[in-house]
Amino acid sequence: MSSAQAYPGADSDLRWRRLVYPADYRNPRPGGKYHLIVIGAGPAGLVTAIAAAGLGARVALIERGAMGGDCLNIGCVPSKALLEFTAQRAHTDCFDEAFAWLRGVRAKIAEHDSVERYVAAGVDVHLGAARFVSGDTIEVEGASLSARRIVIATGARAAVPPIPGLADARPLTNETVFDLRERPRRLAIIGGGPIGCELAQAFSRMNVEVQLFEMADRLLALETREAGDIVTEALRRSGVRLHLNASVERVERRGAEVVVAANGTGTTADELLVAAGRRANSDGLNLELAGVETHAGGLIVVDDYLRTTNRRIYAAGDVCARLQFTHNADAHARIVVQNALFVPTATTRRLIVPHCTYTDPEVAQVGRSRVELEQDGTAFDAWRVNFGDLDRGRTQGDEHGFAEVLTTPKHGRILGATIVGRDAGEQLAAVCIAMTKGLGLGNLAATVLPYPTRSEYLRRMADEFNRKRLTPSARRLLGAWFKWNMRP
Repeated sequence: MSSAQAYPGADSDLRWRRLVYPADYRNPRPGGKYHLIVIGAGPAGLVTAIAAAGLGARVALIERGAMGGDCLNIGCVPSKALLEFTAQRAHTDCFDEAFAWLRGVRAKIAEHDSVERYVAAGVDVHLGAARFVSGDTIEVEGASLSARRIVIATGARAAVPPIPGLADARPLTNETVFDLRERPRRLAIIGGGPIGCELAQAFSRMNVEVQLFEMADRLLALETREAGDIVTEALRRSGVRLHLNASVERVERRGAEVVVAANGTGTTADELLVAAGRRANSDGLNLELAGVETHAGGLIVVDDYLRTTNRRIYAAGDVCARLQFTHNADAHARIVVQNALFVPTATTRRLIVPHCTYTDPEVAQVGRSRVELEQDGTAFDAWRVNFGDLDRGRTQGDEHGFAEVLTTPKHGRILGATIVGRDAGEQLAAVCIAMTKGLGLGNLAATVLPYPTRSEYLRRMADEFNRKRLTPSARRLLGAWFKWNMRP
C-alpha cells in the first residue's frame, strides 16, 4: 500500500497540506513598508488581508501553521463534516468513510484559503513564526517587516486543565482528534461544552463507546437549562454515557489505554479527548516590546474599535474576543479594515453575535437569556412555539424542538432568542437580522413565509404579540366601528 493510501482520506490530506502549507514555498523578499501586516491566517486574518489588498493596500500576511486557522483545519469544517456524515449513517462502522469524507471536504474548502489564492490576490504571504522587535516591526524567518498598521489575529488553542497526569497521558484535543487513522473502541471526553457534546455524539454514531465527564450538573452549562437538558437526553439516546458533577481527580496512561479517575471511580478508554475551553494565542509574540497588554487569561486588551494599548496595532478574532466564533472573527476583520486603513469609526458596540451547537438537535442562541434578564431586573415578555405544534414539525415527527423569543413588553424589541431543533442555526438567522436592524417582533407579522416550514414560528409569535398589544381603548374603538359598520 502506498503512503497516499495508508489511511482513509490520505489523498485528500496531501492536497490539503499542499494548499495551506506548501513544503516548497519560499517567502517573498520584503520591499519597503507595508500599509498593513496581519499576523495569523485564520478567519479574522484571512478576511482582513484579502479585503485590504482588494482595496489597493500593500499587505503582508504571516502564518506559523496552516492557512485557514482552526476553522478550516481543526475546527468548524472537519467537525461539522463529521457530524453530517455520521448523522446519515448512525450506529454503523462508518469510521473510515466518515474520516475520508471530512478530509475530502477540508481539502476542497482549503482552495479558498490557500497560499496560492492569497498570493494571486496581491498579498505577500510569509510562512513562519512572527515576533515583534518594535512597535511597528515584525521579524519572521530572519526577515524584518514594518508597517503603518499591524493586526494581531493569531486565534486561540485548546486549553488543557491542570489535572494530575493529564498532560503526560497524551490526550487528544480538537487539534489532533481529526488526525485519527483508526476507530478507537472506547473514547473518554473531558468537557461537556459544545465541542465535547458534538464529538461525543459523532463518535457514538460510529459505534465507539463514549463516556463524557462534565464537572457541572448538566451539559452546555452556558445555554438555558431546558436546552441543555434536551441535548443531554439526545446524547443518552445516542449511547453516550454521561458523568455529570464529575470531578476528574487524575488521568493515567497505561500503555495503549488511558484511565480517568473521577469521583472515586476509574474509567478505561483507548483514547482521551479534552474539550475544556480555549486559551488565546498571545504568547511568543514579544507583545511587551510593542506595548500591547493582555488580560490575565491571555486575551489581548482592545477597545470598541479593536485597537490595542498600542494605537498602531489592532487585534481581531479569538485572540481578543470572549465570543470565540468564526463569524465573530469575520465581523472583527471588517471593522479592522475600516479602522486600520481609514478613519477609525467602525465599532463592536452594536454587533449582534449568535452562536450554535451542532448536536442533534441543534441549539442556537442570540442576545440575552432569561437568566441574564431576570438577574438584572429587566422586564420582558417570552414568546414560545414548540416545533411539534407546527405542521412541518408534525410531518417530520419533531417532539423536542422549540423556539423562544424574548422581547420588551411594550414595543416588542427583541432582547434575545433560543432555538432548539433541526437546523436551529438556520432558523435563528431571521431573528439576528431583526435585532441588527432594530425591528420589533410585531414588525415581522407582515412577512410571508413558505408553508410548511419551521420558520413559521416567527409569524405565530408576531401575530400573538400584535393581538396582545391591543389596549382596552383600542378594543372599544374596534367594537364601535363594527357596530357602526353594521347599520342598514
